[in-house]
Amino acid sequence: MNTAQKSLRDKPVARWSALIIVSITMFCGYFFTDVMSPLKPLLEKDLGWTSGDYGWFTSAYGWFNVFFFMLFIGGIILDKVGARITGLLASGIMVIGASLKYYAIANTFPEGATILGHSKQVALAALGFAIFGTGVEIMGITVSKIIVRWFKGYEMALAMGLQVAVARIGTLLAMAAPLRIVDYFHGNIAAPLAFCLVLLIIGFLSYFVYIVMDKKLEASMEKVEDGQESDSEEGFSFKDLKAVFANRGFWYIAILCVLFYSSVFPFLKYATDFFINKFGMAPERAGDLPGLLPLGTLFLTPIFGGIYDKVGKGATIMIIGSILLVLIHGLFAVEGLTNVTLAVILVLLLGVALSLVPSAMWPSVAKIIPEKQLGTAFSMIFWVQNWGLMGVPLLIGVVLEKFCITSAPGAEKVTYNYHIPMLIFMGFGVLSVVFAFLLKNADKKKGYGLELPNMKK
Repeated sequence: MNTAQKSLRDKPVARWSALIIVSITMFCGYFFTDVMSPLKPLLEKDLGWTSGDYGWFTSAYGWFNVFFFMLFIGGIILDKVGARITGLLASGIMVIGASLKYYAIANTFPEGATILGHSKQVALAALGFAIFGTGVEIMGITVSKIIVRWFKGYEMALAMGLQVAVARIGTLLAMAAPLRIVDYFHGNIAAPLAFCLVLLIIGFLSYFVYIVMDKKLEASMEKVEDGQESDSEEGFSFKDLKAVFANRGFWYIAILCVLFYSSVFPFLKYATDFFINKFGMAPERAGDLPGLLPLGTLFLTPIFGGIYDKVGKGATIMIIGSILLVLIHGLFAVEGLTNVTLAVILVLLLGVALSLVPSAMWPSVAKIIPEKQLGTAFSMIFWVQNWGLMGVPLLIGVVLEKFCITSAPGAEKVTYNYHIPMLIFMGFGVLSVVFAFLLKNADKKKGYGLELPNMKK
């Protein structure tokens, strides 16, 4: 009797173990990405930074990804050589960039020393963040393709949701822990960065375990009997780029991605300062509040991903999440609403929105784009997204410094009115709704299957 061979990914324990390992690396990356966000008031008070400095530093995350096309190059490398080499390179780059950023914050430099019009400390920290941003974004597209490789035809949206949830724990800790770590180390602002750097090294080392598993997967796939579909990563050609770029659904999802994330993650960069200025919160409590957002996504993203796997309705899920975004930032923009309870509710709702859209968006890419082109497709989406992650924090920093200062000139503590920044974030939400509807309409015409379940029966 002839029985079909099974690859390693057909074993639930194997594919879920692979997911856990790569999720650890992304958790460490997300922790470091936002670890400076609660420290903005301390950077201004103790190190002499301005909101303009902070905005410029934060925008550095996307410099190399956007202007030097490192994400695009990383996607091509991923499709050419696979996830093992690409992921190892990306996680190593993360450690190098984080080390430079830690060095910049941990040291003092001669007064008046500047680079590109900013203090040497700000410039070196920004350069380190730019290097780190290259690594973590390439790691992001690598992990996305890894999940498709191991979970296609199974619980793909659930797996992506769980990976995002684990990464969001890193964001949660980045919101809640830094100020406490600073206090524990007697005001040492560099201490949270040192802690994160150690975690990144652990994440780098854990990826070697995945490499061993992936080699076993490849060996098992080579044994699949003739006639059964193989998920080999070979076959990418530069000619395939034309097919990706000509896909209207791809561009709708890419633009939706940059608009949606531009109204969430740049907001988190300023959230602690926002809650201090508008709601009068103590710094520690103001840092805890945005931490509720990733806490909500921890539970909800896998749930919504599971719904997409079993029921479908991916485009509809993205529309609902985008509409929520408009309502949340619109209420944050109302100047008379300063009730702390309302702020908590809105942050929790923002967590719901941040669970809805990604849980459907990333698995939908695999329905629109063939697997051999996924690395390039994910890299292009991340590249477009990085324009927002780079440009919006810089924009908000400039707007705050030029139009939103409410304290008297020369005051010891600078205060801000965040009304205009909240309107900017709301505007991105409105555009997200528009492109979510365009994506649903394209799905009806092209039959991508975004409203259909992911799991094969």
